[in-house]
Amino acid sequence: MKRSWRGFLPLLAVLMVALMIAGCSSNNAGNANNAGTAENAANQTATAEPSATAAAEETAASAKTVYPLTIENYTNNGEGTEWTAKAQTFDQVPQKVVANTQGAAELMIKLGLTDKIVGVAALYGGGDPAVAEEFKKIPVLTENYASKELVVGASPDLVLGRADLFADADWGVGTVEGLNELGIKTFLQNTSVKGGTLDSLYKDIEQIGQIFDVQEQAAAYTEELKARAEALKAKSTGEKTFAYVSDAGDGAIAVYSGNIDTFAGDVLGLLGLKNSFGDITGEISKEQLLATNPDVMLLSDYTGGPDPQATIDAFYADPSLQSLNAIKNKEIHVIDFNQFWGYSYSIFDGAEKLASELAGN
Repeated sequence: MKRSWRGFLPLLAVLMVALMIAGCSSNNAGNANNAGTAENAANQTATAEPSATAAAEETAASAKTVYPLTIENYTNNGEGTEWTAKAQTFDQVPQKVVANTQGAAELMIKLGLTDKIVGVAALYGGGDPAVAEEFKKIPVLTENYASKELVVGASPDLVLGRADLFADADWGVGTVEGLNELGIKTFLQNTSVKGGTLDSLYKDIEQIGQIFDVQEQAAAYTEELKARAEALKAKSTGEKTFAYVSDAGDGAIAVYSGNIDTFAGDVLGLLGLKNSFGDITGEISKEQLLATNPDVMLLSDYTGGPDPQATIDAFYADPSLQSLNAIKNKEIHVIDFNQFWGYSYSIFDGAEKLASELAGN
């Protein structure tokens, strides 16, 4: 701070005295200022600590669910109709959950929710070895698709899982509206609705985290999966086309368009793979397959299905398929049904395995 002097003292002695007094005053002021600075710093530190604590508490509080919680989800007007938005409101953490597929149950396990599951169905693959021990704790309603009778019999307060299994059919768990009328909440995986992408998986994890008040675990797991997605991109060997194929009987080839399963297509896109029939609805003939000539063919393997190796051998030996790039280059790859049609995180396991095979490892 600048000082302002109003005049000068005429006498030398007085001037000397004044200079001595000024020096002393300056030292005292400096000491006082230093003390004041230290005091201010201490006060600021004391003030900062509660602020940091308050910020941490606010962050923790923001990761806690406040009930009632309303989540935007889906319903439809019957099998085969379009899914539309429907809100589900949760007054508390669900305590009894039925997962309509193995993949849905495994996702809950990953978020630390094993004890909330009272039933699981549709065990059509090997499952994730990393959660196998936890999975053994879950009651299996049926290894096949569960009926509404089986599901309701487990007395759930929430049914969670694959969207197209919410239907009034012998293989369906009941419609959203029918279950809701019984007081049972529903959560359909965003990944299993047409238009689903990898971001839909992150949304599923986020919303399940909110419903069960495990938002911190959900956020951490999402970051882990995002890192795996980036690693998959790095493994891409270039753009190639693919088709889903299956054994139609006696080694005859059948093609599935996969136009509904956009989530799987999005993940495969990380590897540079594009679905040759992703825009086609209905059956696809062998002639269409030959004309489109995909670079890669993906054969789904599931519990109770045909021996995949026998099917592959039949396809490679079929004279009518020899013009296909996938046949000439030996690019038929087996994918696990649970991994690709569980609409869950296990698709990363399947995609990582496929990436290794495409790279010739």
